[in-house]
This record gives sequence, structure tokens and C-alpha cells, in this order.
Amino acid sequence: MALGVVKSLAGFLLLLNLCMFVIVGAIAGWALNNALDHTYSTGSGKAFPVGFSPVYFPMGNEATGFMVIFSLIAAVVGAASCLSGLHHLRAWTAHSLASSTASSMTAWALTLLAMGLACKEIHLGGRNTKLITLESFLIILFVTKLFYILLIHAGFFGGNYCSYQDTYVATTTTTAEPQKGSTTVTSSV
Repeated sequence: MALGVVKSLAGFLLLLNLCMFVIVGAIAGWALNNALDHTYSTGSGKAFPVGFSPVYFPMGNEATGFMVIFSLIAAVVGAASCLSGLHHLRAWTAHSLASSTASSMTAWALTLLAMGLACKEIHLGGRNTKLITLESFLIILFVTKLFYILLIHAGFFGGNYCSYQDTYVATTTTTAEPQKGSTTVTSSV
């Protein structure tokens, strides 16, 4: 019964993380599109403004550009790790745990980086509601992804994983009598 609870909770967290990664990707994509539409334009012979940065975003503050770029990367890697997690939920073996954990920890590390930049952006202030939403989702994703990683490891250490070693055990009969018409093989060692 405990296995069913762990798998159900892991499946819920996985789908929640997948939906939140899609939302983070959509908001960060909007912010990047908005920044590309409102870039600096200089005429012939004009110099770039003093505050020019290749990661310029017309909304937010100095940390917005980096947060949006790392949020996009974290969203793509996080969505891919959720797909790996769906495979793990279906198989639920120690071998699928390794690949699911590796991709989940990579996505969690990138989410941690984007969350750190979101905290810096919160500290600097001066952002709009869509960026506040993006920051909120990054902070929540950091916690739920960590909880998912801990949950699938708790299922592993609880002994709820089947092993391939149990399924491929060859059975040999040493006490059975030879079948009629078969020859016995003797070796001279």
C-alpha cells in the first residue's frame, strides 16, 4: 500500500512540475519576445546609449535579462526531466531511477540558479506583474522539484523497487532425472 501512495504522490508532483515548467517557459518566452521587440535601435553614425547591455530588457531591472534566460533554460530542461520521470513512474525500477534522478537534479540545479536570480530581482525591485508571477513560479518550482527528488529516493530506500536480478534468474535442475532418449555427458577432468 505504501508503494501506491509514493507512486501517486510522485505522479501528482510530476504533473504539477510539468505544468509549472510550461507556464514558466511561456512567461519567460513572452519576456524574451518583448525584449527583442524593444531593443535599442541606432541610426547610422549613432553610438549605443551609456547603459547598453546585450542582455537588455525594457521591463524589470538589471537582473531581469539573466533571470529570463536562465528561466527559459530551466523550463526546457525541467519539462524534459518530467518526461523522464513519467517513464520512471511506469517502470519503477532502480535503473529508471538513475536516469530520472540525473535529469531531475540537473533541472533542479538550473531552477535553483533561476530562483537565485529571481531573488536578486526581488531585492532590486521595479518589476511588473508578469515578472512577479515568473519569480513566484520559480520559487515554488524549486521546492516542489526538490520534494519530488526526495520522494523518489525515499521510495528507493524503502525497498519498493523491483530488481532486474530477480526476473532473470536461471533455474537449473540438478536433481532431475535425465529424459528418456537423452545421453549423459561426462567430462574427464
